[in-house]
Amino acid sequence: MSKAIKITDVKTSQFPVVVEKGEDGFYVVECPLFQGCYTQAKSLDKALKNIKEVIGLCLEEKENQQVGASFQPSEFSIHSITL
Repeated sequence: MSKAIKITDVKTSQFPVVVEKGEDGFYVVECPLFQGCYTQAKSLDKALKNIKEVIGLCLEEKENQQVGASFQPSEFSIHSITL
């Protein structure tokens, strides 16, 4: 029998987010762990606050709780290159 995952167990975890500033000046923030987990705002602070709320909503789903609880990266990075 598998152990039940509590939402409080994953809420204190760290999650990766990707931030991109668009040409319109808005910041778009996405958490790649969860499908459809993204938001935008005019300021970076507001966008990061928003993504915390969106991640919290994603974690209300049992499948996402399992994904969040099992995410244990030793390293996570995103890079951009110019061609």
